[in-house]
Amino acid sequence: MLDNDFIDLLKTIIRQPSVVGAEHSFFRVLQRELEERGAKVTWYEGLLVAQGSDPFSAMFSAHIDRHGLICTGPNEFQYAAFISANKTDLLNNSVSEELMTKVTERFKSETVYAYEPWSGVYRGNGVIKNSYVCEYRNNLIFEIEGLEDVVAGTPIAFKDKLKITEERLSGQLDNVLTAAALVHLFSQGFQGTAFFTAQEEAGKSWRYLLEWFRRFGGNTNKLFVVDTSPFPNVETANLQLLVLREKDANAHFNSSSTAMIAKLCEDNNISYIYKDKYVEDDNALRVSRGEPPHSLGSTELGRIIAASNGLVDGTTIQIPTIGYHTMQESASVKSVQAFLDLLQVLAKKTTE
Repeated sequence: MLDNDFIDLLKTIIRQPSVVGAEHSFFRVLQRELEERGAKVTWYEGLLVAQGSDPFSAMFSAHIDRHGLICTGPNEFQYAAFISANKTDLLNNSVSEELMTKVTERFKSETVYAYEPWSGVYRGNGVIKNSYVCEYRNNLIFEIEGLEDVVAGTPIAFKDKLKITEERLSGQLDNVLTAAALVHLFSQGFQGTAFFTAQEEAGKSWRYLLEWFRRFGGNTNKLFVVDTSPFPNVETANLQLLVLREKDANAHFNSSSTAMIAKLCEDNNISYIYKDKYVEDDNALRVSRGEPPHSLGSTELGRIIAASNGLVDGTTIQIPTIGYHTMQESASVKSVQAFLDLLQVLAKKTTE
């Protein structure tokens, strides 16, 4: 069974809004939770940094933005990730973008609410009546009943609550789940560094993280980026407890770091899969059937490795989920426990 303190923390912060591009109020919540656990917290543009007494012993990163909407005009609402990224079309160059066009109907009848981006103050709620991809603007457009008076620029969050069964946790887990795990790690005596980044869903978070490493990083900047990883169904997700990667669409990850994580998984009886190999094998089948291949995905780590000219490298550790980028995204309790256990083992190993 998962630690009650972790569950209580996750229940608390999953209810706090953190729409892409409007994460300030969530940073304030994280700061309080982290400082209560003894971490030194520093704010930078698009980045919250929590550190213990040995900050370079281990470095983890989790993005804290979640999908939501932005009011772009009178009773007009668009998908926040595309507004934040200043994108003008769906390029289909990432897993999330491939899925976006498939999930528009899943948001119908969802309850949403408007909030002030800095303070998080509540500004009213509404219900999504329709969503569609606009052929002229190439963005997801939402029709909402109840927020007719909201002004342009106001973020709109999905009303969220953690749901727990004996086998799975569900809610808008990407990426509050692994962010909560890093906060919880400080409760267990972690003395390294945890980064919490904004606007990952808009493809911008790596810039904020790279700026920190350019200013403060050492010669060996091994970074462990934690996140969720989508699978098509429960059966496929449950074939492994954790997901690793050797590369994404942008770069190859640090091979020694990846091998170390794999070895720790094996030593602790944690099953895992390499997501890039999984996608490549699936693509081979798709091509044989005359279907277009899927992208390897574009991750925060791949972007920062590609842009840092050797300053930063590392690897990823991910929790397999289903219902990606919906309000019903879920992860198995066993996977979450394995993830928490691995973080503990890894944090201990890096201080030896």
